Amino acid sequence: MYQLNGVLLPVTDLEKAKDWYERHLGLIQVDEWSEGAGYVFPAGDMTLALIKVEKKQPSEFNITDDKKNVYFNFSVDDIKEAQRKLRNHNVETTEIEDLGFMKKFDFTDPDGNTLSAVIEHPDSPFHKNQIKKLQDVKF
Repeated sequence: MYQLNGVLLPVTDLEKAKDWYERHLGLIQVDEWSEGAGYVFPAGDMTLALIKVEKKQPSEFNITDDKKNVYFNFSVDDIKEAQRKLRNHNVETTEIEDLGFMKKFDFTDPDGNTLSAVIEHPDSPFHKNQIKKLQDVKF
């Protein structure tokens, strides 16, 4: 059985990134090594590792010439509160977009990595309760 274990994110200044991710996203450090640091979130079992790189790497991919998308997003319980907290700490964010079954906004880390915060509507097929129903199906 496979499941996503963690996300690895390139950063050019590991110490600055560690401070930023701990302060703004509440990450809890699990381990550190010469090229990076590993974290868990206050809830759930997904991990995130910050990996030191020499030059900035893309954190988005192109859908069309004028539209990009992030590789992953962060789930939040309260989209407005998440945006407010980041803005109160001078983190650049976009406006909240209502995409039907989910709302989202983007924000950037010190390396310019674009990240997204999302909240799924309870009827969304990607809402945690809907996913749990699929996972509970016995074959």
